[in-house]
Amino acid sequence: MDRIYYDHAATTYVKPYVLEKMLPYFTEKFGNPSSMYALGNEAKSALENAREMVASCLGAKKNEIYFTASGSESDNWAIRGIAHAYSNKGRHIITSNIEHHAVLNTLNDLKKEGFEITFVPVEQTGIINPETVRAAIRQDTILITVIFANNEIGTIQPIAEIGDIAKEHGVMFHTDAVQAAGHIPIDVNLLAIDALSIAAHKFYGPKGVGAIFLRNGTKIKKFITGGAQESDRRAGTENVAGIVGLANALELSLSELESSTNKIFKIRNKIIDQVLSEIPYTILNGDKEICLPGIMNFSFEFIEGESLLLMLDMKGIAVSSGSACTSGSLDPSHVLLAIGLSHELCSGSIRVSLGDDNTEEQVDYFIQSLKEIVDKLRQMSPLYEQIQLKGD
Repeated sequence: MDRIYYDHAATTYVKPYVLEKMLPYFTEKFGNPSSMYALGNEAKSALENAREMVASCLGAKKNEIYFTASGSESDNWAIRGIAHAYSNKGRHIITSNIEHHAVLNTLNDLKKEGFEITFVPVEQTGIINPETVRAAIRQDTILITVIFANNEIGTIQPIAEIGDIAKEHGVMFHTDAVQAAGHIPIDVNLLAIDALSIAAHKFYGPKGVGAIFLRNGTKIKKFITGGAQESDRRAGTENVAGIVGLANALELSLSELESSTNKIFKIRNKIIDQVLSEIPYTILNGDKEICLPGIMNFSFEFIEGESLLLMLDMKGIAVSSGSACTSGSLDPSHVLLAIGLSHELCSGSIRVSLGDDNTEEQVDYFIQSLKEIVDKLRQMSPLYEQIQLKGD
C-alpha cells in the first residue's frame, strides 16, 4: 500500500495544471510587474488577470482583491487594519472561541492596545448560534470576525446570518475562509462579507501566497509599508508565479467542486461509519452534516493522540493531531475544549482530512491499521484495563 495522505487541511499538493500555469513566471516571464517595459507589463497583465479570476470566484469586484503572502497575513491585515481604521468609532470586537490562532493571537495583541474582545461560544456541534453574536453587539462594536469553516473539526458557520446581523448594526464583518475557499461555494455579496481571507495551499495551489477581499468603501490601515503595490495598500514586489498559481488553483477547484465533493463525502462517510461502529469508546467531534466535505475529528478514550499519530505514520498513513500551526504546543486544542471535551479526550484526538487524491480502496487499510494501533495503545492503559475488568 502506497503512503496515504490524510492531512489535506494542513496543506495540499500543487496540481500539475496549476504548476504548468506558474512555471513561465519563474523563467521567461520573470519581469517585475511595476516595471514599465514589455517584460514588466507582461507580468502586470498576469497579475491583473489573476485578480480578475479570484474576484470572479468570490463574487467580488476586481479592485476588491489584494494579494498577500499567506492566510495568516490576510487575517492579520484585515483584523488589525480594520480595528485601527475604525478605532475612533469604538474599540470592541466580537469573535468566536474556535478561531484559528492567526485570528486569536492578533486579537490578543489588539487587547494589549486597549481593544475589548468578546468571545461568543459555540454549541456542542461546534456551530455558533447567530443570536449570540447579535446579543454581543454594543454601541462601540466595530468588527465581527468569525471563521467560515473550522480547520480542526470542519464545521461551517452560519456566515450569511452573521453577515446580515453585522450589516443591520453597521458593524464590519471579516471571515477567515482559509479552510473553506475552494471547497464550498462563496459569494461575498450574498453573505454580506466585508473582508475575507484565503490561502492558495489549502486548495491545491502553492504555499506562501494568499489573498484578501476588501469590500469597496472599507477603511483599512496599511499592514506593510514601502512601495505603492496593490493599489498602494500593501508594499512589496508581488509573487507573480504564486499569484497565478492561487488564481488558477481556486478556479480549477471550483470547476471540479461537485464531482470532488461527492467523491470525498462518500469516503468520509465510509470512514466515519466504520470508525464509530468498529472502534468502541470513540466519538466524532463536530457536526456530521454541516461541515466541510473532507474533515473529520475523532476522540479515542484511553489513549494519547500523538502516539496514535506516530504509529499511523510508521504504517505510511499521515494524519494530524489538530491544526498544523499548533503542532508544537502541548496545550489541549482550544477548539475541542470549546465544544465541551475533557482534557483527556482532547489529548486522545486526531484529525483526518481528505483530498482529491484519496480513494475508497485506501479506507480498509486505514481502518484496519487504526483498529490495531488503538487496541495496542489501550492495552497499555491502566484506565482501560479497569474498564475491561468491570465489563463496562
